[in-house]
Amino acid sequence: MTLQHLSEAKQLNQWMFDTIRPFVKGPVLEIGSGIGNISSLFVENGIPIHLSDLESKYCEVLRGKFEGEPLVKGVKQIDLSHPDFENRYAKLLGQFGTVFALNVVEHIPNDKLGIANAKLLLKTRGRLIILVPAYTALYNDLDVHLDHFRRYNRESLKKLLSKDFEILNTQYFNLAGIVGWWLSGTVMRKKTLPEGQLSLYDKLVPLFRVADAMTFKQVGLSVIAVGRKR
Repeated sequence: MTLQHLSEAKQLNQWMFDTIRPFVKGPVLEIGSGIGNISSLFVENGIPIHLSDLESKYCEVLRGKFEGEPLVKGVKQIDLSHPDFENRYAKLLGQFGTVFALNVVEHIPNDKLGIANAKLLLKTRGRLIILVPAYTALYNDLDVHLDHFRRYNRESLKKLLSKDFEILNTQYFNLAGIVGWWLSGTVMRKKTLPEGQLSLYDKLVPLFRVADAMTFKQVGLSVIAVGRKR
């Protein structure tokens, strides 16, 4: 339901795409493609992309959605936390210039293992782009229902990546989203993002993009890091 609601948040998805686009170089692999909300924007912008998801049902959705699309180079079922990742996905190791995972790493119990496995997929000096929810203080019923194990901040995300990656960029994303998340998940104790609230938010995204720029991306509901493989 959450993925479906987010599919309607077209301006929010465009904002995320525009934020990571300057750091992308091919070949590109998306981890956790879901129902293809961000994947579609790569296709619309003429960027070849490999898709993946942990769950087979989403892989089937993606294959159906992008059937016959030449820019989608394949759909793979990938478990970034698999304990024998190197052998399980041997054919994918060292194949990608960019691996990106938006709202994925917070779902992995051992995030260090997830990052180490993502590194294996990259070419030398390939780039890993991560977007995760920010601020432990914001952890609430929405996080629990969405199976988030944790939230991060800029420093903790940099620390997670710094062993294996040269950090190219870190920033917060979506300042305005903090209020809605806190009201819905902490005050109102909701377990899903209200569709009407998300729809209103999406209409106001142009203003919220200005707010992020005016605060120099120093605060936000999410935090983004870009690392280059050492």
